[in-house]
Amino acid sequence: MKDPEQQTQAIIAKIRQLVEPVIEAEGLELVEVEYRREPLGWVLRLFIDRDGGVGIDDCTLVNRLLGDLLDVADPIGHAYHLEVSSPGFDRPLRTWRHFAREVGHVVAVVARQPIDNRKKFKGILRGAEAETITLDCDGQSFSIPLAQVERARLRYFETEALQR
Repeated sequence: MKDPEQQTQAIIAKIRQLVEPVIEAEGLELVEVEYRREPLGWVLRLFIDRDGGVGIDDCTLVNRLLGDLLDVADPIGHAYHLEVSSPGFDRPLRTWRHFAREVGHVVAVVARQPIDNRKKFKGILRGAEAETITLDCDGQSFSIPLAQVERARLRYFETEALQR
């Protein structure tokens, strides 16, 4: 039997496979999928985006389209709340394309394994290639393989502060 984290990841993968084509057909990008237990029950949270950003109408449309799809496909098997949202200013970064759009901005990265004896990095993103990002952090340059990125987020307001 799978442990709870493996089960959650399997559900997220199944959801991503189901909903991504629908979201892309609307000219949008699926940025992130979260599925977790919260005080009021299980929540499936989808973050969508497009060049120029998304608005409430985009989120409402996708929620309606995916609500019907998920009801029919029933990939979860128990009650949950569906939320569709913009990724916001401090958006998660998952793919090299996400990173490539944010070159020159401050990002926070947590590595799966230590790189130069550390797992947490926060600094200016200097480059993003298909397999590696380059980050200036604490006066040093670090090359971090994308396969080693456990999680990463744009730190929008920290970038804005640096530019003042």
